[in-house]
Order: sequence, then structure tokens, then C-alpha cells
Amino acid sequence: MTKNDEYFFDVDFFQRCKHHQMAPGDVFFLKKRKTDDRLIAVLSDGLGSGIKANVLATLTATMASNFIYNNYDIKKTAQLIMSTLPVCKVRKISYSTMSIVDIQSNGKVKIAEYDNPEFLLFKNDRPVNVKKEKEEINVNNEKKLFYFCEFNFEPGDRIIIYSDGVVQSGIGKPASPLGWGEDSAQEYIRSILQAAPNISSRELARQVVFKAVQNDDNIPRDDITCAVVYFRKPRRLLLISGPPFDKTKDSYIAEQIKNYPGKKIICGGTTANIIARELKREITVNLNNMDYSLPPPSTMEGVDLVTEGIMTLAKVAELLEKHVNFEVRGATTNPALEIIDLLLQSDIIQFIVGTRINEFHQNPNMPVELGIRRNVIKKIAKLLEEKYFKKTKIDFV
Repeated sequence: MTKNDEYFFDVDFFQRCKHHQMAPGDVFFLKKRKTDDRLIAVLSDGLGSGIKANVLATLTATMASNFIYNNYDIKKTAQLIMSTLPVCKVRKISYSTMSIVDIQSNGKVKIAEYDNPEFLLFKNDRPVNVKKEKEEINVNNEKKLFYFCEFNFEPGDRIIIYSDGVVQSGIGKPASPLGWGEDSAQEYIRSILQAAPNISSRELARQVVFKAVQNDDNIPRDDITCAVVYFRKPRRLLLISGPPFDKTKDSYIAEQIKNYPGKKIICGGTTANIIARELKREITVNLNNMDYSLPPPSTMEGVDLVTEGIMTLAKVAELLEKHVNFEVRGATTNPALEIIDLLLQSDIIQFIVGTRINEFHQNPNMPVELGIRRNVIKKIAKLLEEKYFKKTKIDFV
């Protein structure tokens, strides 16, 4: 994210494990240094699959991200890790690969790659070739190669990195005896960007992985991972929950909803009624496909989502903390998952939290973990910043 919030680095990834494996052999790490808004992304593919591969990839990704985070030169980082990685005695290859992406807030990018498929750079929907330096090091009397490049990231640009599970998907099939291949993967990504120029990093990575899984007849033969960095104008979201302490501020929160230049969520029946009254709008409860674990959502003109308040927000915090697979859905409509969808699609999230006490939430029989509204929202904001690299702001009224 740039200092003035004019542009934003949208970074996300998607992943599927090899069939019958519970732990991914690919590991994607993302670190953000708040002092200078620097982003460090690392994708590592451990040899084989399962727990052993995961441990090897985690070790590599941890070392790389920590070195870069602490201002160690990216070339020296790659050389050091390559020198220390063990080599498989049978296959004569290192136990893990790596792609290291170092992005400064001014858009300067440095990338080092070792044994992963080459990264892709797209300018809008057009793939661009990047000049790379070939670096050679000697490890135990054997030559190893890695590639390094640097360039300036511009608005509309995307960096796409993926593991060999993507390009080798479909291997052995008559249509792709050698696998999907880098050219076909690039063309597929280009077609997605032409059809959906503003697609989020999360959704683009998801579509690439789903296509690779499809190439394997929905039985992945390897771990499949894709990560995307997209430099664009930020997507904004406003979430309002709770009535203002001073009733004269009712019109203020209504105007915030009316004039906000982004997605809008209202959490809380009292809050929704205040805004509906002030803006003279109707609230309609959606009873279709109800998820009975939470009160149903509602609709209001000009608002993307209206839900119940504290119970739904507490569920949002719980799911964000667990970092569950949000793609897995049942047949019912879950308001907490709908909120999470909107949160994760956004970059800059503003919370307006009313501080008027709701007597119902002081009932000692209410579950302790629900807490009070302000603490739940503080927890959500912290999780969004630390786990999902969003920018948040909380205003109490």
C-alpha cells in the first residue's frame, strides 16, 4: 500500500493439496513491514508432498521472508538459502524451491527465483517479458542457477507466481502429454484478465488453481498453488454497527452510509432501523436458504449487506481467526461468511461503531466470548491487518 492510499498492493493466493494429502507441500508467506509499507512474498515448493514437504517449504519461506524483512540483500538471501538447502541423494535436486518477491512502497520490485516456474508480469491484460540476470553459485562442487530481476511496478500491473503443480497439471493426457505448460497457463490468465479486467488477486489465483485441478480430472497429482500481486486503486468498505451514544448523531451515520464511495455493511437491527428511518428506506428480511445458526440477513436500498449485530460479528471474528477455507459453503446463506466475502474483497475498511449500550448485551447469560461490540470490532480489525494485510480505521460515535 502506498503512503497516500492512492494505490494499493492487493496480494492473495489460493491452494489445493495433492490428492489424499492433508498438509500442502507448497508454502506461501507474506510479510508487511509497517514502517515503510514494504511487502515480502515468498512461494516455496518442498520436495515431494505432505508433512515432510511442508516442513521443508516452511523452513525455506521463513528464512527468505525474515532475511528480506531485516534488509538482507535479496541476491545474498537466495545464495545463502541455496547453499544451506540439503540435496536429495537420489534425485540430485534441492529439497525445496523458492520465488522471492520484494516490493517497496514506491513500486520498485526485486524478484529472485530458484527452480520454480518463471513468474508472469501482466500490464492490464498484456503479458510482458522482463529481463533477468542469471546468477550462478557453487555448492559442494555443483553449479546451481537462480534468476534475479528488478523493475518498477505501475498501476494496473500484476505479478503472478505459481508452483509446478500448475504447469504440470494434466501431464500424461493426450491433449497435454507434458502438462499444461507455462504458455498455456499464461494464455489462460490473459483470457481471464480480458474478460474481467478488475478481478481481485484472490479470485484470479482461485481460477488458475481450479483450472489446474480440472486439468488433473479433479484429482490433483501435486500440490497446486498460485499467488497474485495486483497494483491498483484501493477498494473501500464501510461497516457500521451500533447506535450512536448521542441520538443527535443518528443523521450522521445515515449520511455516512449514503455518501460512502465503496461497499457498505450495516450490522445490527437497531442501527439498520435508525439508518432506514433517517434515509426513508425500507428493510426487507431475507428468509431464503436460512442458516439457523445466525439471524437472517436483510436488504436495504444502497447497502450491500444488512445483518444482525453482535452474534454475527463475533462469528466473523471467530472465522477470521481460524483462517478457514471460506470457499467451502453449504446450501444456506450464512451472514458471517457474506461479511467476510466483502471484507476480503476490500483493501481499506472503515468501521463506525456506535457506543450506546444495548441492554440485551449486558445479560450475564450471554456467552462471554461475545464481549461487547467495540471489542469484537477491534479484534476483527486487528485480524484483518495482521492476517489479511488490510488497512483499517475505527471511529467511535
